[in-house]
Amino acid sequence: MIELVQPQELEVYYILPALRRELATALKQAGKSQKDIAELFGVSEAAVSQYVHAKRGADVTFTEEMKNTIKNAAPRITDKVAFLRETQHLLRKVWSDKIICDVCHSQNGCAIPKNCAVCFE
Repeated sequence: MIELVQPQELEVYYILPALRRELATALKQAGKSQKDIAELFGVSEAAVSQYVHAKRGADVTFTEEMKNTIKNAAPRITDKVAFLRETQHLLRKVWSDKIICDVCHSQNGCAIPKNCAVCFE
């Protein structure tokens, strides 16, 4: 387990890969090829395959509500700028719904109290 101290590190190590996993799966289900998804994400086709098969980004399980939000965002991803925009919208939701706190408590491995609210003070 990686010892993390900043919530932004949680985003990089856990949240972003999990978002990519969900987005890649939704885009694949919508008929996009792995090649097209890889181009949109700026990653290799092998990386997309790992996302789709939950070999990457599988450390975080989102709520059904968040999964639905991600699925609804997927059709709006038509180019790289749209991918960045939708990812930023999703990251804001991760913060506003305090999903970042759940990830912190489940992945951080530190003694931060469950009601710390440091990120929201």
